[in-house]
Amino acid sequence: MKHVQTSELARRGAPARARRETHRCGVYLVLILGFGLCTAVNDVKPVFAEAAEQRAALSAKLDRSGRTRVGKASFYADKFAGRIMADGTPMSPYGDNAASKTLPLGTKALVTNLETGRTARVTIRDRGPYVKGRIVDLSPSTARRIGIDRKEGVAMVEVTPIVVPAPK
Repeated sequence: MKHVQTSELARRGAPARARRETHRCGVYLVLILGFGLCTAVNDVKPVFAEAAEQRAALSAKLDRSGRTRVGKASFYADKFAGRIMADGTPMSPYGDNAASKTLPLGTKALVTNLETGRTARVTIRDRGPYVKGRIVDLSPSTARRIGIDRKEGVAMVEVTPIVVPAPK
């Protein structure tokens, strides 16, 4: 029997059993395709799962000592503009936002570019950077203010906490 549509089977007066079998095959096909799509989608790691893993990686104690740190600083990529930071505020590329893995959220700090001597005051509002060897991520405007350009992207800085909030 050649392949025909269900409506053709009904029009030709085919038995109800043939129509049901054709319909059942279509249902099975939809279920199989649906299951395949679900497993393909589940293989992709959701963004919030990655964020949870990053938070878990930060299980080290926050440093409230107020000691000065020296290391590399970078700046937020443009794609992060408007995204919600760890403190719940949207990232503004024009603000004094900064990210640190060890300083508590809300810490006010002075960041000094050791190559240029320029300084800027920042507020730690996010966690990161997640690149080995970097101690702070800065908003693009703050990075420009202390002399980090897009071409280099990274500079040696000194981060001195000014105000460290008390633990909650």
